[in-house]
Amino acid sequence: MFANFSKARNLWCCMTLHTLLTRPRLTDYHGVTLAQEDADFAIPFFDEDIPLYVDPFLMWRSPSLQDTSLHGALMTTFNNLGQLALNGRRDEAIDVLITASECDEVGLGTSATRSGKRIGRAKAGEILDIFRRIPKYAAHGLDHLEELQFFVEGISKDRISDFACSFLKSFLIDFTIDQCTKLGIPRLARTVPNVWDIRARRFTDVVTTLPVDPIEGRLLLLVPKRWLRFVPWISYDDYFEKHCPQDEISHTAEELTRVEVLNYNRDNYGVVASYIAAKELSFKDAKNDPLFSQIPVRSASSKLAQIKKLSSGKTDGADLKYEAAMGQLLPSLLYPNLDFAQAQARTDSGVSIRDLIFYNTQRAPFLREIHADYGSRQITFELKNVAELERTHVDQLNRYLADELGRFGIFVTRNPPKKAINRRMVDLWSGQRKAIITLTDADLEQMVEVFDTKQRDPLDVIVKKYAEFKRTCP
Repeated sequence: MFANFSKARNLWCCMTLHTLLTRPRLTDYHGVTLAQEDADFAIPFFDEDIPLYVDPFLMWRSPSLQDTSLHGALMTTFNNLGQLALNGRRDEAIDVLITASECDEVGLGTSATRSGKRIGRAKAGEILDIFRRIPKYAAHGLDHLEELQFFVEGISKDRISDFACSFLKSFLIDFTIDQCTKLGIPRLARTVPNVWDIRARRFTDVVTTLPVDPIEGRLLLLVPKRWLRFVPWISYDDYFEKHCPQDEISHTAEELTRVEVLNYNRDNYGVVASYIAAKELSFKDAKNDPLFSQIPVRSASSKLAQIKKLSSGKTDGADLKYEAAMGQLLPSLLYPNLDFAQAQARTDSGVSIRDLIFYNTQRAPFLREIHADYGSRQITFELKNVAELERTHVDQLNRYLADELGRFGIFVTRNPPKKAINRRMVDLWSGQRKAIITLTDADLEQMVEVFDTKQRDPLDVIVKKYAEFKRTCP
């Protein structure tokens, strides 16, 4: 009975912390302050996928012997399935392909539930058929897993990524354990299903320790950031746009379907081979994609100009335009010191409030100070497109700054607060040790300016505003 009570209590604690954080990530949940920029892996969310995919080409072109060896093992494994099918063991090969077609533990893709659907037997059969249909594959196999995209309908970046992760799951387990050990992320003993045994050439279950989702109990595998792209270097869309002889396939190229292209490719492998060769020659341009990319300086300046032209208030949707522009500008200005969590709408006494939420990475001394003094694991930027802040605005943000989320908040508004509002914010610090500062149009202009010159960090403007606020406090 006591064990059940303890388990229920721990689950309740996990669920409470999970719901208090906005879009919780593995590191934030366990109190590990790590910016995505500084991590060797894509930091996973608990309740949704990361919108990136493993691109096996990045292993092939890597200077690391480990990565190239892993790519070789991946292709050996996959090509062996083709040989099994050619040698009368087609059903066995199909079973392996179906199992390998999903790897939920890595949480890559676009699913909102961190779960996907495996391919069926017919689709697995279509994949194996290319080893019979194309002589080069029958004799030598594929050079790149991504080549499947050019011959089999329904096989694209997500499925390529899952195949790679499934067949390399043993490495991903070791990589995950190593990263968790370095960072102090807790692991639990679990049975990991469907781990590929390269010697036995079959999937097996392995008992080991891995991090888990504290709510659902799902296993989590970390994936090297250096392997990830939004679109594979070798991709169908790139091939179709730049290399596919569309006029040769159809007299009405604008109506050309993917199925027609795939059928053509099966009978004209040389076209695909020349495309693959061209992509291999340009391998130096193939780089991993970051989870977040800052907007260019020109775009930042354009967003600032757009904001400054907006009227305060809600006329002609000015408030929504203000929020949208801020949602693009601030994450870029503050990256990589603050990782963007999400834009969030909340309601206080019937008033809709728009926030931008950031993970506090504690990457800079100021951020470590904010965490130590105010317990801010995440930082809220409340957007107010108003001519002047009012006491009700301050009180709304005050109610939101609870101990669990941190007691430091930032107003993003058009003009400096009046003396009475400043006094109210100082009183909150004196009575409750909550700090609220403001960023105005003039502050944003300064942030964009230092973003442009790269001589200072835009975060320094916030540091300056906080120092000014503290000087007014008793």
